[in-house]
Amino acid sequence: MATAVRITDELVIEAKKFSKIDNRSLTGQIEHWARIGKCAEENSDLTYSLIKDILIGLAELEQGESSEYKFG
Repeated sequence: MATAVRITDELVIEAKKFSKIDNRSLTGQIEHWARIGKCAEENSDLTYSLIKDILIGLAELEQGESSEYKFG
C-alpha cells in the first residue's frame, strides 16, 4: 500500500545523491534508510555493516537464493 508522506527538502536532496550512488530510485533509497534505521533501533548492538548484511541476506531469501553457511 503506497502512502504519501511529507519529508524535508534536505532529506530529499541527500536521498537523491545516495540513490545515484547505489542505483536506487528516490523512493527505494528512502525505504532502504528506513529499513536500516528500524533494524538499528531494534538491535542497537549491531554495526551498520552487519545490519546491511542481514538485510541483503533477507532479500536473497525472499528471492529464493540461499546457501549453507560455512563456519571458519
